[in-house]
Amino acid sequence: MHRIAVFASGEGTNFEAIAGACEQGVLDARVVLAVCDRPGARVVGRAAAHGVETFVFSPKAYSSKADFEREIVARLDAAGVELVCLAGYMRIVGDTLLEAYGGRIVNVHPSLLPAFRGAHAIEQALDYGVKVFGVTIHRVDATLDGGPILAQRAFAYEGRDLGELERLVHETEYPLYVETIGKLLEDE
Repeated sequence: MHRIAVFASGEGTNFEAIAGACEQGVLDARVVLAVCDRPGARVVGRAAAHGVETFVFSPKAYSSKADFEREIVARLDAAGVELVCLAGYMRIVGDTLLEAYGGRIVNVHPSLLPAFRGAHAIEQALDYGVKVFGVTIHRVDATLDGGPILAQRAFAYEGRDLGELERLVHETEYPLYVETIGKLLEDE
């Protein structure tokens, strides 16, 4: 059984989708570590409810990104993590983590990359007036929302309601992320 870590900074709904897929046997894997850079984020409670060990840290408590990433790498190594899944982790992955886990970090992004990179992709796409939205799963490299694209799924939406659009993005990204993780694990 494969060992996964999920990094998140907020609600943890993608964490929930991944952990649930593992528990239901959809993925031949187990989430063994949740990493969160925001103490008090809802994902911490979700991880506890699934019995998943968590590493919660405040970046400001460290003198540098390399320092907190070294601690993350030590915890990933100790847990025997094979794949890191970024799921709403609102921090750019640095060299320390990339050197240790490069090629084994994937991310879900709420746009059809390379369009609308960054933290506010859904709002940017809505403001731009696009009519086809989507989700991208990609390997993480040193570029912002860059790295090889593994999967994309598009959907049409002509409304202007941000809440409704976010719901549609979530309905698309949860199954796509789980399917993509499954394919990655099969290929190992």
